Amino acid sequence: MKKLRAKIDKIKQTRWFAIASNKFVLATVGFIIWMLFLDVNSYLIHHELNVEIDELEQSIEYYEAEISRDKKQLEELTSDPEKLEKFAREQYWMKKKGEEIYLVEEVEE
Repeated sequence: MKKLRAKIDKIKQTRWFAIASNKFVLATVGFIIWMLFLDVNSYLIHHELNVEIDELEQSIEYYEAEISRDKKQLEELTSDPEKLEKFAREQYWMKKKGEEIYLVEEVEE
């Protein structure tokens, strides 16, 4: 028991123990741990939200490009009746009266 007590006293006399057992150091370390991991506004939550924001910004760019492509296609279809007919025939397999449509599918090997 005396040997254990002597070891504990020796550890208490070291400089690092004095710094680590300081109440201000303990409070600061506790505060940092609380803010990084446990708080509602923790670093981990902020990181997850930043990743989600990046993903949403990428999807915004994608959808803006799709909207501009669709607007261009809509403008072409409304300005030229031949392109509108071609689009309707190719996309929706529409036909005129008396016509027959044959669909040819290519098989990839």
